[in-house]
Amino acid sequence: MYKKLVVLLILSFIFFGFKAADLNLTIRFNKIDGIKKSDRVLFEQNHIGDITRVFYTEDGRFLIDVTIKKTFTNVATRHSKFFITTDPQNEGKKAIVILQTKDGGEPLKEGAVIDGSSEYSALLGLMMDDLGTMLEDLKKQFEKIPDKIRKIPESEEYKKLKKKLERLSEEIKQAEKSAREKIQKDILPQLKQELEDLKERLRKFQKEESKPLKV
Repeated sequence: MYKKLVVLLILSFIFFGFKAADLNLTIRFNKIDGIKKSDRVLFEQNHIGDITRVFYTEDGRFLIDVTIKKTFTNVATRHSKFFITTDPQNEGKKAIVILQTKDGGEPLKEGAVIDGSSEYSALLGLMMDDLGTMLEDLKKQFEKIPDKIRKIPESEEYKKLKKKLERLSEEIKQAEKSAREKIQKDILPQLKQELEDLKERLRKFQKEESKPLKV
């Protein structure tokens, strides 16, 4: 009985010890912009880990090993982006920043190898997700409109507007390859126009109602 108790205590110690351990990851980059071993890993300006090794591979890419402190391992998920930038608190040094594009997501496992991003592409991905969320929220608002204006969805104008919103949402999801040009020259101007048209339609409808409409 005593031996079994000792074994259970040892197994519990090992299990919780591993569970609370630091997280080791390897990040692939095409270029490293002068980053070095011992440079920091940051999340929202917090020092959450360190770079333990930087090496060049035969296929012309760089691999960077990082260790993330056990209290911050939850910020490294499948929705996280890793990019190299200037360390804001250490002049002349670089750092790897973790950016979470979405809440939640499956946590990265010990020893996982992931692709790094450029700072621009990481922020652009976040912006695209925000635009997609905004469009989804806008479409949901139509479902909450009072009964007095339930006839609007039956009109051809509403159907056309709904199709445009759905198309814009789909374009945002598929715009990764030419995202910068697509968003600046096409999607954002269209989105702005559609939102202005929507506000104008709602303003006109408010004039026909005795009670102001709140959306």
